[in-house]
Amino acid sequence: MVKLSVIVPFYNVRAYAPDTLRSLRANAREGVEFILVDDCSTDGTAELLRRAQEDIPGVVVRTHEQNGGLATARNTGLDAARGEFITFLDGDDWLAPGYYTELVAHAERLSCDFVRTDHVQAHARTRTVQRAPHGLRDVPLDPRAAILPATRSTMVDYPYAWAGIYHRRLLDRGLLHFTDGLRTAEDRPWIWRLHREADSFAVLGLLGIFYRRGVASSLTQIGDMRQLDFIRSFDQVVRETAADRDASALLPKAVRNYCAIISHHLGSMERFEPPVARALKSMSAGALRRMPQEVLDEALDSMDVGRATLLRRLRRRPAKAVTAA
Repeated sequence: MVKLSVIVPFYNVRAYAPDTLRSLRANAREGVEFILVDDCSTDGTAELLRRAQEDIPGVVVRTHEQNGGLATARNTGLDAARGEFITFLDGDDWLAPGYYTELVAHAERLSCDFVRTDHVQAHARTRTVQRAPHGLRDVPLDPRAAILPATRSTMVDYPYAWAGIYHRRLLDRGLLHFTDGLRTAEDRPWIWRLHREADSFAVLGLLGIFYRRGVASSLTQIGDMRQLDFIRSFDQVVRETAADRDASALLPKAVRNYCAIISHHLGSMERFEPPVARALKSMSAGALRRMPQEVLDEALDSMDVGRATLLRRLRRRPAKAVTAA
């Protein structure tokens, strides 16, 4: 019986994949399968995965014929997963030895739909512990109650799919797949859906995932049109939250988050190519006009003057056709 399925997408991470694969080997156990998804790499990553299939117990490789992005690659892994529990890892991150054994043991003890964990950010030689934004640890909780309050960081602001473990019943209910084709912010609709629709979760202070920051090939470091998929992602969050039974309570959080992300991207315009920067302004203006306007007004009133003024000015910007290379 497969106890745990670990889904690991890879795309052109030849420089970092050896660390990832060594850490998988240090977590190989009976009943653990590693589903490695090559998202059409062109830099030699595919050969590393082929060798890993021969060297690491439990490795299965799936290969895309064309690049589909992280969301699509994770979905490929989910379609192949056989485990009672499911988790994720990115192809440029790594694990502490024996981490998955501890994680599964905690998940079995707590008997929740899903469990979330802290993680370690790794930037060059610097290591920083990042805590999940919930104070109550090691007890079952209501996922819906952990969405609010709107004005503080909550569990939907900690969207990392790899920082947790998920029972198969969520997959069977259709709650674990990602929106196909999203190139960035793919985990935002995903984490909101989990917290709206799952029945129970818990938070652990377990450390064992090392999240590598500053990777040149990461989409967080690339200023092309793929970055603007955050708009499609948050449009989905707002649309689905508006249809929820508790929409009046939850929408202020969704809209405020959307505004904060737009403001963040506008504040770092220098990293975007000029056509993308123009598209960002135009698409963000359209997004603001699509939001529930009364909820948006309340969200802007709750933000600092600088961000609120910027977003109000952007909302009045005339609509233009978007073109970008």
